[in-house]
Amino acid sequence: MPERATIVYCHCAYSDVVPAAVKQEVLRALRASGVAFEAVADLCELSARRDPAMKRIAQAGAVKIAACYPRAVKWLFAAAGAALPSEGVEVLNMRVGSAEEIVRSLLGGGEGAGPGREAPSDAPARGEKTGDSPLETPEWIPWFPVIDYDRCRNCKQCMNFCLFGVYEASADGTVKVVNPANCKTNCPACARICPQAAIIFPKYKAGPVNGDEVGAEDLRRQNVKVDIVSLLKGDVYETLRNRGKDARSPQAGEMDEHKALAEREKCSQASAAAGAVGPLEALLSSPMIEEVRAEAEKTTAPEHEDREASDEQSEPEDEPADDWD
Repeated sequence: MPERATIVYCHCAYSDVVPAAVKQEVLRALRASGVAFEAVADLCELSARRDPAMKRIAQAGAVKIAACYPRAVKWLFAAAGAALPSEGVEVLNMRVGSAEEIVRSLLGGGEGAGPGREAPSDAPARGEKTGDSPLETPEWIPWFPVIDYDRCRNCKQCMNFCLFGVYEASADGTVKVVNPANCKTNCPACARICPQAAIIFPKYKAGPVNGDEVGAEDLRRQNVKVDIVSLLKGDVYETLRNRGKDARSPQAGEMDEHKALAEREKCSQASAAAGAVGPLEALLSSPMIEEVRAEAEKTTAPEHEDREASDEQSEPEDEPADDWD
């Protein structure tokens, strides 16, 4: 008889992006099922803390996780140093699925007889202090980015655009989220300017920033590479005044450099008022601009050359190749 999968239920305790009725019904069904399961307060919080519970779950063998978008869950575990295996893992998305669908997938055919067995979890309860990290202050909300390394090309635009030191480059030059507590709650600006839609904020309202799959329209939008250098060297306030002129679909509109600038300015002003950073004008004149240009050119050059070579091979000699966006 095949081994029953470990069942993990996430309360998503710090956000209302998962419908309350769905969470409540899934939890009710699990408790009534006669099946053992583990409930955790918030996977985002556990990931930011790199809590040992993440690695224990990842190493449990077959596992079913009732949480949010599978792409977000995958990279939350990876960010905690507890990568989920490529096989034997099923993530049930309570943000979009019905409670009936989620329960059917978790229990494999219906509820059993007798009370469910909610296994004691060694994961901390919401906000429970386990040390002196900034992540464990009562005021901190687990809002921070995780990077989808299946999409990331390490252009470093996120690191150079962020004002608060959330990102750093590792010894081998790979961009990583190293200071999640520095991120400003409800600001997804860095995700909006990522050329590959590789930055995920699991608690954000809309895709692909929230971890939803990246669609054709997102790719079309992102193929027109965001020119951070031009944005930051120009009149940022004029740019902000002109935002929203382009007509875009609701989802494509999430990947919007004008929204990113507005959020970046708002956070910088709030931090400047608190004495944390200088005014935006000072940041615009920093060497960051040259760093962005160098990294962007280095990252995109091979792709551009490959595309040009492909165009030359596929187009007749007497016809010009199409312009590459």
